[in-house]
Amino acid sequence: MLMRLTENSGIETRACTIDLETGFGCQAEVPTVEDIDVRFRKVGVDLTVQACRKALREWGGDLEDITHVVGVSFSSIGAPGLDYMVIKKLGLGCHVENVNLQGIGCAGSGALIRLAGELACAASIRKRPARILCFACELCSQFLRHQYAEAENSTDVANMDIAGAIFGDAASAFVLCNEYGLDGAEPKFQLLEWERARIPDTMQHMGALVKTTGFTSIITKEIPNYTKKAVGPLFDKLLPSYLEKSQCDLTVADFDWALHPGGEAIITGVRDEMSLTEEQLRATRQIYKTRGNGGSPTMIAVLDLLRTMGIGQDHVVTASFGPGLAIELAFLRRCRED
Repeated sequence: MLMRLTENSGIETRACTIDLETGFGCQAEVPTVEDIDVRFRKVGVDLTVQACRKALREWGGDLEDITHVVGVSFSSIGAPGLDYMVIKKLGLGCHVENVNLQGIGCAGSGALIRLAGELACAASIRKRPARILCFACELCSQFLRHQYAEAENSTDVANMDIAGAIFGDAASAFVLCNEYGLDGAEPKFQLLEWERARIPDTMQHMGALVKTTGFTSIITKEIPNYTKKAVGPLFDKLLPSYLEKSQCDLTVADFDWALHPGGEAIITGVRDEMSLTEEQLRATRQIYKTRGNGGSPTMIAVLDLLRTMGIGQDHVVTASFGPGLAIELAFLRRCRED
């Protein structure tokens, strides 16, 4: 059943940090949570640092000028968290304010954008620079051995853990600055509006439980129906403020969308509910097809890819969903060269 779900997922390739024939997880015994955490603290941190260095090079500023760090991951629950480990590996100073987010799951990219925006606004009120390095990392492949074992022993085929059919490995990063922290940098997007909302009475539909051999996902069939219905109300709530700030007259058709590719049903459901075109979702489709769902870093990867896919619309909506159920939505404007 799980293999059939994999074949019908719409995913052609998934990124993986494991050699599935001889590498970690191929042993007779399912890896323990301790095994998984030890590996994440090496492989996951290295992958995150690689993404951060790419983001820092593109930003072009000096490492010592970073003022804040915000990290998010669901793959490791130890302390100190991913934020401390990446700070140490990058060589950032002790002056950097750091925050680590956990338990947010696939909404992680949206949470990074929201929290970075709020930190930047707080610094602006104090007339201080904010140069915020944000990053996310998930090593979902570390749980495949556990997920396949559960699927093999499942007696409730209709509600088995489908994580093994859609999730891959990923890390992403970006730098967000306020007006006092730009220092000649050339931003790609301007963040103008954002909000997080919880969908009532849905906590039981998405989550994860920790077992001795890894995370067991809770992903019910009702999720696509809830997520598609949550996007419109939040979009309509934020749009008037965005129109005022951007001084534009826009409709939903005037936005490119960086939608978290949670699965084929989620993508198609939001598309149909919001009357979007496939062109508006081109980056989401491409990431899903070639990378699958990489958890918290994925929506940032979609936004990054969108920059390379032609001129596109001047305005972009980001949307992601996570346990709760929670929805994160943000409005950005592309920074065009004059």
